[in-house]
Amino acid sequence: MKKKKKCILLGDVFGILGVFLIFVIPFIFMIANSLKERREANLLSIEFPEMPMFSNYLEVFKANNYILITAFKNSALVTAGSVFLMILTCSMAGHVLSRRKDRLTGCINMVVLSGLMVPPAIMPTIWLMQGLHIYKTMHGMILIEVALQIPFTILLYRGFMATIPVEMEEAGYMDGCSRLKMFSRIVFPLLKPVTATVIILNAVTVFNDFTNPLYFLPGTKNATVQLTLYNFMGQYSSSYNLLFADVIIITVPMLILFIIFNKKIVDGMVAGAVKG
Repeated sequence: MKKKKKCILLGDVFGILGVFLIFVIPFIFMIANSLKERREANLLSIEFPEMPMFSNYLEVFKANNYILITAFKNSALVTAGSVFLMILTCSMAGHVLSRRKDRLTGCINMVVLSGLMVPPAIMPTIWLMQGLHIYKTMHGMILIEVALQIPFTILLYRGFMATIPVEMEEAGYMDGCSRLKMFSRIVFPLLKPVTATVIILNAVTVFNDFTNPLYFLPGTKNATVQLTLYNFMGQYSSSYNLLFADVIIITVPMLILFIIFNKKIVDGMVAGAVKG
């Protein structure tokens, strides 16, 4: 028994050390270099400067006519629109796929699972968006983000539906509820734990997305927060102090959100694992 406790303790220690090495040290490294002057930051050392230059953060905000503020606005719009559509569509889809047991539902489940494995095709998607006249538009970018996150979100909702008794829905039908009314008034309020998980995970994913806005939402006026790194590095190719300051600014909001709601993320993902 004592040997087992020692193994568990050693596992916890190695786990904490691993987290510290992978996540904490790089974050400290970025903070240290974001407070240095340009020449000192280019040495890429982890030592903190004697005289921190907090003016680097102000300079990042002022760069390119305050493009970072525009980028935050664009990222917020894309994130909010994408998360709203995912909750609206995936909650209903997860409900139907969980309750129906026929051959068509099985085929749809296979299509949803394939969405987790098949990578997106960039050029055909751009061609399709141009044909629909939604290329380089905010709503087009929202649809792209929704399409990419739909499979995972549906699986979360479908798994959580196993915890909701079918008898509750049958009672709603007996009371005269239509399908839409039954879902909106009985089922959806019970999906709060997994909905919180969906909001947080997808908000972090969409907000931190770099590749898709680069391909599907180009242009300075359409810049998102992650693209400011690309544009900023292109203009100040060796200004690592400003680059790291930009990274810290755009990382902190989602990091705080993730830390605050971390318990809700775990609860929402585990709740559908066991039916009872």
